Parts: sequence; C-alpha cells; structure tokens
Amino acid sequence: MADPRLRRKLTTAGNAPGVEKRPLFFFDLGCPYAYLAAERVATVLPIPPIWRLAERAAILRASGRDDWMSGPAEARLRHLSEIERRARERDLLPLRWPELPVDTRRAMLAAAFAQGTGRLVAFSLAAFRHAYAAGRSLARDETILLAAAACELHPRAVLAGIDLDSTRARLERSTAEALAAGVRMLPAVVWEGRVFHGDDSLEAAASAIAA
Repeated sequence: MADPRLRRKLTTAGNAPGVEKRPLFFFDLGCPYAYLAAERVATVLPIPPIWRLAERAAILRASGRDDWMSGPAEARLRHLSEIERRARERDLLPLRWPELPVDTRRAMLAAAFAQGTGRLVAFSLAAFRHAYAAGRSLARDETILLAAAACELHPRAVLAGIDLDSTRARLERSTAEALAAGVRMLPAVVWEGRVFHGDDSLEAAASAIAA
C-alpha cells in the first residue's frame, strides 16, 4: 500500500498552484473496460479529470492478477458479454472486437507522444473508438495513424515520436505514478488519496469528488 501522503500528492500532480484540484484518470488503450470509462468519465465526474496513461501489463504484475484476455475461453466470453451489455446500457456504438489480446505498446507510446503535444485525450478517444467501435487492431501502425489524424498529428511526427527516449520515459513515469498511487486495476480514478477501480466505480468516484 502506498504512503497516503504520497498518494495525496500524486492525486493533484499536474495541477498548477491556485488551480482547482482535479482527479486523475488512469487507463490503457488495450483495456476494453477503460474504453467504456473513457467515453463517459468527463460527464460522470463533476470535475474534468486529468488523463494519465498506465501500462496494463505493469498494473497486472503489481496486483498479481492474470490477464482475463489470455485466460480460459469461458472467462473471456463472460467479460466480453459484460462489456457489450454495459455498452448497450450506456448507448455507446455497438462493439466490434479486434483480436484480443492486442499488443498496444506502440499505441501507448503514440499516446505518450500525443500527451507531449497536449492531445492525449483526443488521440486516446480516437484510438479507443477505432479499436472497439470499428474492430481495428491497435497493434497496427495504420490504426495508430488514423487516431493521430483525428487529432491533427502528422503521421511522420507520430512514428518518429514513438521511438524517442523521452516518449518512453513519459509512459514509464505515468505508469509509475499509477502504481505509487495504489492503482491495481484499470481503469482507475484517483482522488484525495483514494483509488476507484473499474468502469463501474465512476459514480462512486463522482460522489466522493462532489463531497
């Protein structure tokens, strides 16, 4: 368990002095539950969150949990059915599944590059929609560049940015920030030292923020 003082400090990371504190929203593009949360986090939470990348593999290792996407077929079907049910209930576009699990390392690096340009939210929403509403693989550069085009990032700049040491360092720092804050499942919202895990905890996070 992270030191509560450290977790409180991380909760407000990125907030300038004198600016209203904002919750942190941690996600991985390869997590379908994070897609569900990303589509509604800005409207459910009373304060717009700061979006933060967190590599799912590192979070799974820290929690000691297995990846359901690589597990038994019965478990995969149970999760996929639940995600589809939630998408219907929330009036999202019908899900079209890419092949799972997907290696999203390059897509996450592209998102980290987009973060450096101030376009993390726009890139991530576009990538999520291409993956889960159009069934395109985020392991393919073609899909990454479609998401980049949606937020006016030049394709050559994105492909070059993926390979930058500074981009990898940005993704590693953000993942380390999530782990230090106590994130052990994605998606997650961190607020005032508390961690709200899962798409279905957004309402509880909203209540805590409002209080």
